[in-house]
Amino acid sequence: MNLALIKVAWDHPATTVGYKRLAVRRLNWVLGLGGPPLIALACIGRVPHAGTAFAMITVLVAPYLPWVVIAFLRRRRVAAVLQAYPWRDWPCQYPRRPPGSPATIAIPFREDFTATLRILPFPIALAQLENDHPDRIWFAGDPRFGGVVSPVGGHYPVRVVPHTPRREECGGEGFDLARRVGLVRASGKATRT
Repeated sequence: MNLALIKVAWDHPATTVGYKRLAVRRLNWVLGLGGPPLIALACIGRVPHAGTAFAMITVLVAPYLPWVVIAFLRRRRVAAVLQAYPWRDWPCQYPRRPPGSPATIAIPFREDFTATLRILPFPIALAQLENDHPDRIWFAGDPRFGGVVSPVGGHYPVRVVPHTPRREECGGEGFDLARRVGLVRASGKATRT
């Protein structure tokens, strides 16, 4: 059994700083994609060709804006996990993946159970982010339903979900906590955001 590093991950100073950077980064995504169409919309009737610019920007931004808005809103789920679960240090592997497939990380929680977790909302090469130990990862959450991972040090928290969620794992020890922090839906299936 891997011992917890501290009572809850939120108590680790680098984690709270990392979470604040995550929130600012996601806010910048929303403003970066949502700001230009709003500015162009405000300029319609005042600036020549503002309507054309608005239409072009909207066509370019529309596919990505829902993703970044959801990511911004779901940052609270990351905070809830960090405030409820401790960091635990685990060995990990980064399976090779074809281009365009989701970024995954494999963590052997027990000899008979290795969880393959998907990094959300966008693929991030955690092994290359200020990581002195690319073969280790800090994990906070429930291995059955996902949680938050960070390179050793807790300075870059990132949400992870099971690559293939299974409903039959609902119940048991820790299920109520996982449901309370938003790792599990009322149906018993792991959340995907």
